Amino acid sequence: MVEQVKDVPAYIRKMYGYNSFMTNFGVHIDEVTCGGAVVSLEIDPLKHFNHRGICHGGVLAALADSVLGVTGASVGAAVATLNFSMNFIRNVHSGGRVYVRSRIRHNGHKTMVIEAEMYDADDTLMATILTTMFVVGRFEEIPAKW
Repeated sequence: MVEQVKDVPAYIRKMYGYNSFMTNFGVHIDEVTCGGAVVSLEIDPLKHFNHRGICHGGVLAALADSVLGVTGASVGAAVATLNFSMNFIRNVHSGGRVYVRSRIRHNGHKTMVIEAEMYDADDTLMATILTTMFVVGRFEEIPAKW
C-alpha cells in the first residue's frame, strides 16, 4: 500500500514544478482543491499578443488546458485530453493576470468531465471550457477524496 500524501496542494505544486511547459510558459498553480483547481498566467503583451493587439487565442487555450491535468491530479488521476471545447466571450487587450477555475463534473473509471471558466484581472468572464479527459493512470499517493 502506497502512503498517501497529507498536503495534496503542496504535493501537486511540487509535482508540476518539474513540468517544463508550465514553468517555461509561466503558468502558476494558485489553488488546488479536491476536484478543482485555479491556474493563472500573467499576460505580457510583448509575448502573448498577436498582430491585432489582443492576446492570441492559443495562449488562452494553453492556459485552459493547463488546469486539466492539475484538476485530474487533485483526485489522484493522471489524465489526457480527449475532447476540448472553449467558448471565447472576450479577449485581453492589455497585460494582467488571467486565471482559470475548474471543477470535475463526472469522475469515472476511464473518463472525467471537467468544466472551467476563464476570468481576467477584473474577474470578468472571458471563456467557458468543457472537456472530456481519458484517465490514463493513477497517482496512488494522492487520495481520491480529501
